[in-house]
Amino acid sequence: MTNSEIAPHIHYIGVNDRTTPLFESLWPLPNGVSYNSYLISGSDKVAIIDGVEVSHALEQIDHIKTILGDRTPDYLIINHMEPDHSGGISLLRSAFPGLTIVGNAQTLAMVKGFYGVTDNTLAIKDGDTLELGGDVTLQFFLTPMVHWPETMMTYFKEGKALFSGDAFGCFGALNGAIVDREMNTERYFPEMVRYYSNIVGKYGQFVQRALAKLANAEIEMICSTHGPVWQEEIDRVIDLYNRLSQYQPLDNGVTIVYGSMYGNTARMAEAAARQLALEGVKEIVIHNASVSSQSQMIADCFAHRGLVIAAPTYSDGLFPPVAALMKALTVRGLKNREVALLGSHTWSPQGIKMMQKYLEAWETEAVAAPVSAKHAPDHNALTQCAEAASALASKLR
Repeated sequence: MTNSEIAPHIHYIGVNDRTTPLFESLWPLPNGVSYNSYLISGSDKVAIIDGVEVSHALEQIDHIKTILGDRTPDYLIINHMEPDHSGGISLLRSAFPGLTIVGNAQTLAMVKGFYGVTDNTLAIKDGDTLELGGDVTLQFFLTPMVHWPETMMTYFKEGKALFSGDAFGCFGALNGAIVDREMNTERYFPEMVRYYSNIVGKYGQFVQRALAKLANAEIEMICSTHGPVWQEEIDRVIDLYNRLSQYQPLDNGVTIVYGSMYGNTARMAEAAARQLALEGVKEIVIHNASVSSQSQMIADCFAHRGLVIAAPTYSDGLFPPVAALMKALTVRGLKNREVALLGSHTWSPQGIKMMQKYLEAWETEAVAAPVSAKHAPDHNALTQCAEAASALASKLR
């Protein structure tokens, strides 16, 4: 086995990006990200499964040539057309002119739209197979809206390996190790929650359909387009996606998100946090919405069952950083959370009213009456914050 061979017939030809600061120009990448691609060889044909971001495409091409020598790849199978995976198509075609592009109808329409490529393509449908020779059979499962309309997965039947596109992926570059058995994976699971909640979170019902479609497939390796190749921890990975896609919290912790211009609403959030701790809640995460990244706040809201949102009125509306977070959670369809609302105002309690409207969109009721402090929170208002936190803790128990 060469240093790129991760299983019989399968080579890893992905790359690591430790330079890009924001994924999709939105989501922070403190630990980088990998763009995973794979080479699968049969006795007759060779297929590339997914590409890499265009700035790394020449690196990938050199890797392919090193592995194959005088042989050239026959197919490029595109599970997902997002440009971080398809950006190198034109360069791959230039390097390997005979390369046949394999995808479903929506994929091939996007190949034309993004890159102007229309020749030498192979359209496949759900359940179709492609023989590479020597007991290497690939089967295609269409999984639309996980998380683009053309997304699909490729299953190596004899090797029981699933090439899953973005599904089961996570942020974080690979640090030498590729397969989970070679590494300490604990750093990747929080990044899987953040990746799922940020990127895929809106599409839970479609993830559930994909999981149902794959239920009868024997899977001994998951080869995603981001993060580790999963082998020993497949059950944990699938369970995590199953729970997140049903909007189930991962624990009984509490996320507290507050906005505060002059410290008054911050005092209310701190009073709630202290009471939660006194009530035995051990997992409490506090975010100042003006400082924390929206990416991490979304992830924590998906992870924890309890949620406290505290914000002042601003320009007769809701304090903008908190409003942006609540809108982002609404877009992602967050539900099944226990929520307490706290707010402050000087002359009009419009912030609390807007928070309540967001909760209605989530089909969620607050665990207690919202606490609305006029001017600075006095002893009575801070007591009410503690009481709301106590009601939340009771719900979590």
